[in-house]
Order: sequence, then C-alpha cells, then structure tokens
Amino acid sequence: MQAERAAPGTPEVGPTARATAPPHPAGRRRRGWRTAARYTLLTIGAVVVLAPLYLTIVNSLLPPSALAERPPPLFPLHPVWSDYSVAWSQGHLGVYLRNSAIQTALIVCGQLVTSVLAGYAFAFLRFPLRRALFVVFLATLMIPFEVTLITNTQTVSDLGWYNTFAGLAVPFLATGFGTFLLRQAFLQIPRDLREAATLDGYGHLRFMARVAVPLARPALAALGVFSFLAAWNQYLWPLVVTGNGNGVRTVQIGLKLLQGTQVSHSDVALAGTVIAVLPLLVLLVIFQKQLVRSLTGGAVK
Repeated sequence: MQAERAAPGTPEVGPTARATAPPHPAGRRRRGWRTAARYTLLTIGAVVVLAPLYLTIVNSLLPPSALAERPPPLFPLHPVWSDYSVAWSQGHLGVYLRNSAIQTALIVCGQLVTSVLAGYAFAFLRFPLRRALFVVFLATLMIPFEVTLITNTQTVSDLGWYNTFAGLAVPFLATGFGTFLLRQAFLQIPRDLREAATLDGYGHLRFMARVAVPLARPALAALGVFSFLAAWNQYLWPLVVTGNGNGVRTVQIGLKLLQGTQVSHSDVALAGTVIAVLPLLVLLVIFQKQLVRSLTGGAVK
C-alpha cells in the first residue's frame, strides 16, 4: 500500500522532522552553563598565571615609599620610569642581555642541528642497536643536571673553556628531548613520500633538508622555544663557569648582582626583572601558533 501523503500545510511527522526540530530549552540551558563554567575556569587560570607578571610590572613603576605600603597599590598612579634607566646603565643589564643572547643562540642552534640529525637517523635509518640507543637517549631525560655538574665543570676547566661562551654552551648542544620530539615528527612523514624521493634520486641528506625538515617546522619551532626558555633562564651553570667580571656573565646572574650593588633597591631590581622577561614574551607571542600546532597536532596534515 502506498503511504498517504500529508495534506498541504500539514507539518510532517517523522525522523526528518525530529532532526530539524529546534533544541529543547533545557538542553540549551545545560550547554550555556557548561560554556559559562568553562570560561570561568579559563579566566581563573589566566588570572593565576598573569597575576605575578602584572604585580612585577606594577611594583617596578612604584616609588620605594609606595612599595612599603601594606598592601601596595595595584596600579601606579604616578609611575617612576627612571628605575629602568638605572637598571640598564648602572646595573649593566645591556652587557648581561648581550651575553645571554649569545649563549642562548649557541644552545638553540646546536640543539636544533643535533636533534634534527639524531631524530632523522632514528626515524629513517636502519642500524644495529637502534632501539637500544634511542632508549639511552630517553634515559638522559631522567638524569638531573646537578648529577653531572662536577664532571662538566672539570671537563670545561681542563679544556680551557672556563669563563668563555664555549663553556656556557657546549654541555647543552644536544638534548634527548629534542631528539625524541623530532623523531616523532619525522615518523609521521609517509613512507611513500620517502620512496618517491628515492626514485627521484634524493639521498638521505637531500631528503632531510628539502622534505623532512620543512614538514617538521612546527616541531622545530616548539623545540626552539623550549630550548630558548631553558637556556635564557639558566642560573646555576653560568654562575659556576664564569668569573667575577661581566665579560660572559648572563642576565640571571646580573639580576642577582643588581640586588647587591649600590643601586640595590627593590624597584630597580624589579625593573631589571621586567627587562629580562621582555625577550621571552616577544618570543612566545611570535611562535605561539607553531608551539600550539606542534603540541596538539602532527607535523604532517
């Protein structure tokens, strides 16, 4: 029997009608509450993360008398900008920032090169004990740096690298984390692409430079950001392998010395801290997309 058709103007009743029906008011309210709760948690997390940075900037602009108030003001009504010039000139932060930039550039470039080479080897090459060596690389992540501090110090001293940029950078030119990150990125490259490149006459070095590395740019950017943050914030190692002069001392040591000089005031030290943090903020703003893409997705779409 043929189903009777509904008369014109009569609403249809069936799966299609149910699918196109407007959502129930209770469902809309539940989704609204979930969205509100999600944004509330994100707002609380942002406040917790950004509050120390905001208070540091505000306190660096307050006069010493305002800093002594309890609680101190949450907004500088009459900001004092002279503390920044004092921290830059008398605190020699310009020299310390230059030294940190040189040390950080050496470490980041070294880690990117060694991680690309090691990660590509573990991903595409076949050689004896490949898995065992990769486990050894991962095991280095569980060794605290303090365990190797004395050995590295003796090695740097024996090589004549004490109080030099080579002594600051060489112990950190390779990292197990970078090797693991780049290996995982290279493993996501289709094998068919490697085979097609082989048919076109691409060797391993040419394929790595022209195909694998461009496809792994998000992972490289993430590794560069992590390496930059770790190298820029180093304090213990530069303190051990640098002398008393300002020749190669880094900005973290400079901030500590700023608290022990004749210009030692809380507002000046806070101004120096803000100056030291600015390169990190600029770096994160520039590479935030690549960083998020590397952590949330693969190297190949």
